[in-house]
Amino acid sequence: MKSDRPKVLHPLAGRPLVGYVLESVAALKPDRLMVVIGPDGADVAKAVAPATTAVQPERLGTGDAVKAARKALRGFAGDVLVIYGDSPFLTPATLRKMVRRRHAGAKPPAMVVLGFRPRDPARYGRLVMGRDGLERIVEWREASEEERRIGLCNSGVMVVDGRQLFGLLDRLTNDNAKGEYYLTDLVAIGRKRGLTAAVIEAPEEELLGIDSREALAGAEALMQRRLRARAMAEGVTLVAPETVFLAADTRFGRDVTVHPHVVFAPGVSVGAGAEIRSFSHLEGAQVGENALVGPFARLRPGTRVGAGAHIGNFVELKATSLGAGAKANHLTYLGDASIGAKANIGAGTITCNYDGIMKHRTEIGAGAFTGSNSTLVAPVRLGARAYVTAGSVITDDVEADAMAFGRARQVAKPGRAKVFRTERSAVKARD
Repeated sequence: MKSDRPKVLHPLAGRPLVGYVLESVAALKPDRLMVVIGPDGADVAKAVAPATTAVQPERLGTGDAVKAARKALRGFAGDVLVIYGDSPFLTPATLRKMVRRRHAGAKPPAMVVLGFRPRDPARYGRLVMGRDGLERIVEWREASEEERRIGLCNSGVMVVDGRQLFGLLDRLTNDNAKGEYYLTDLVAIGRKRGLTAAVIEAPEEELLGIDSREALAGAEALMQRRLRARAMAEGVTLVAPETVFLAADTRFGRDVTVHPHVVFAPGVSVGAGAEIRSFSHLEGAQVGENALVGPFARLRPGTRVGAGAHIGNFVELKATSLGAGAKANHLTYLGDASIGAKANIGAGTITCNYDGIMKHRTEIGAGAFTGSNSTLVAPVRLGARAYVTAGSVITDDVEADAMAFGRARQVAKPGRAKVFRTERSAVKARD
């Protein structure tokens, strides 16, 4: 990935890759959940909490990685499911199918491997089948020309009988082209001990791994197609679906309309009947039913837009609640504020919430009105139905139903403009 960030923490639709894997596994309700990390994997450990982590001191291969879980799995006799942390499209249904196969038949297999048939087998390991199941897995580097012609490939996902797992792992060697301990060698080792292995197949798309920035971009495109399709299937109108970007946790009510070129970062929910207009960016925000947002609006974390409220063009909200039916239609910043129902926020209104050191709150009561280009210096409170005149700087609270003027009185000097121009022109001519 050419990155200082661990691969499994790279985001896909706003969620780390490993988050999708953990979600799929959690659907199976496992008795134990273990993530194997490297010695410098503190960030990964934090991201996967409360899952238990085990450290692989050196990167000596997939078999060695599973060995790192030995202590935590001591005495465990159930099925051990091994999955890679960069497989975001693997579904719970496929994992359940593997576990069921592990216990099927008169003589259940000790191992079940997940295989797939890619359009281009490339450098994947091959699954060599025999009369009674899977005989061995051969890595591409060690495969013969005949074996490389096999279309059934190894995904790396495996279910193993926990009673057999570590005995088989102890027999692994690193006598191969990479000098690593391959988990895939368990199949051949098990066959020599009279154990059998079976294969379950899954679609190639489900087993897409992420090994480069290009692959990550391809995965993002695939995930976005899925998220858009799900949203539309649940009653959302996406006017130009290919231009709308969703997060994995974006939630919509029915009859929401999203116009072209809208971005939903993580943590957004949109109520039924709401409309999100073009070129808006939403993150960590809740939009109420029948609200109108945009175009060119930015909703930052902690924002709550009430039912029927309006957020217009070039309006930014941060940690702000806008009451039902309230309006902020033009060129406005509202930060660390609460806006009452049916309040009207005039164009160019600013809440000055930061003094360079601390953040402060602004409270605007129900039905209040701020004229254009109002500056509200927090902490400050406007009562219900208070009226702030255009161009005012408000530094003190305004009681309910009061009108506040916070601007200098206008003074007009007849003829002064002509004198000013004459004087300044003379100065300019001398320079």
